[in-house]
Amino acid sequence: MKVNLIALAVGLLAFLPVGSADERSPAPIVLTANDLSIATGQPSLVLMSCGSVQIPVWSLSGGTVGQSVAGLVGDLPRDCTAVKVEIVVITADEKTNPNVEDVYRVHLSQMVENAPVTARYTLGAPVRMALSAAPFETRTIVLESGHEVVPGAPLWLRIQREPGDPADTFTSPIGLAMVKVTPIAPPAKPHVVQDISGYNSWPMLQAIGDKLVCVYSRGGGHTIGEDSRAAYARTSTDGGKTWTPETVVANTPHYGEVPVGKGLDSRGAMLVWIRRVGPERHEDLYRTTDGVTFTLVTTPKLAMNPMQITDIFTVPDVGLMALWFAGDYGDKPTNAWGTVTSRDDGGTWTQTTVESGLPKEQWPTEPAAVSLGDGRILAIARTEMGGPTTARSQFQLESRDSGATWTRSQTNITDVANSTPSLMLDPETGLLSHYYYQRGRGLLRRRVVDPGNVFGRPLHWPASEVVATGSQVMFDAGNVNATRLGNNHALAFYSGKAPDTSVLVSVLPVPPAAPADNDTSLQQ
Repeated sequence: MKVNLIALAVGLLAFLPVGSADERSPAPIVLTANDLSIATGQPSLVLMSCGSVQIPVWSLSGGTVGQSVAGLVGDLPRDCTAVKVEIVVITADEKTNPNVEDVYRVHLSQMVENAPVTARYTLGAPVRMALSAAPFETRTIVLESGHEVVPGAPLWLRIQREPGDPADTFTSPIGLAMVKVTPIAPPAKPHVVQDISGYNSWPMLQAIGDKLVCVYSRGGGHTIGEDSRAAYARTSTDGGKTWTPETVVANTPHYGEVPVGKGLDSRGAMLVWIRRVGPERHEDLYRTTDGVTFTLVTTPKLAMNPMQITDIFTVPDVGLMALWFAGDYGDKPTNAWGTVTSRDDGGTWTQTTVESGLPKEQWPTEPAAVSLGDGRILAIARTEMGGPTTARSQFQLESRDSGATWTRSQTNITDVANSTPSLMLDPETGLLSHYYYQRGRGLLRRRVVDPGNVFGRPLHWPASEVVATGSQVMFDAGNVNATRLGNNHALAFYSGKAPDTSVLVSVLPVPPAAPADNDTSLQQ
């Protein structure tokens, strides 16, 4: 979001309460530059002037690493359980332009009685954003969209610019004018699909008419090849509130079986890929019309054996398509990805390799894709990279010729940790919802965008919002998979702590159409 300096000064009046608490959303708590102090390095508090307007800002260097300022929010509402954290920044430099970026992150903790001040410390993900087109235009950057807090406890925060990050390409100072901390409502609790003893995990969710079908796996831990691991299914006709008894989808002796992709064929039947790992590795495709009886369709013999084949979608004039990836998660350039297509409703499949010989840092895994029409396909893929920089961001894969050729780019989606994407395109509004689970934080996030704003512009995804929460145990939660159910999106994921995890479903209304003048293309 961009406004000019004069508008910023006038806009501060907007934070004054108007009307009763019941008539308005929670107002942000504002920390101006004068409410912040030096935390690390040597940033300077200066007056930034434009005509007759002077705004105090903290000048954060574009060349010196380790500059940050901190402040304390001592008056969070007693019923506040989560907050959004934003910063407002500005530059006076004539060299500013949208072709360069800066990067920020927030450090958060709370002063909870009888606990160390570090007990609730959280290091935020790095957030990158394009600079403004002209000097003295302010930018509002969301650094954290859903940080869980203890009600009533003071919130400490530290804002840090990251000029050492590879995405921070603007070498001049930036002025930090203020920090906004906004209380947000907690998301609704998800419904339980399966929570019996065992590692219930890796669900695939598909609506067949008004029925939800959830296919998932259960074993003894976070493993895929154990003989005790099988694939199961349950169905729901009341929006995920209750589920039918469990049925077995696949349980082959000496193999572990995990669902890895789903979709619909041309007649509306559900297709589900089951990865079968044991003495050999196979990808089995099953079909069901009722979510109870599953029939094996094919076990395709492919030139390159995939690690997974992911969700199935329809591409006009091509047929069914799914993306696959292969590799060993090591540091050698042995990784690949591509497509499989079927012109006979899943009976046979043709494999195409898009890229091979990739190092891990360039390897897109567990992709989700949608067809946008006119030959355009947009996919988001997980990154296997860790680390504290924007190099840990999801990939965007694009085709303009119905999947014949592709491009791969990094996105600005950095609040991820082994986060598997799931995409929903709503034809009524044209909006694309991108769901992913931030492991280690226990946050199921959503970014909603007009795909035209990000197709060919992978660094322009808008800010995320938290739509569900789960376990913060790193690999014992995650892997969201979404489907459209009437006027809702239904999201399956798993959560818990080994050896026991549960499969859960959250149901959310389809995002409404954005106002015509709501340009979110530069929000992060």
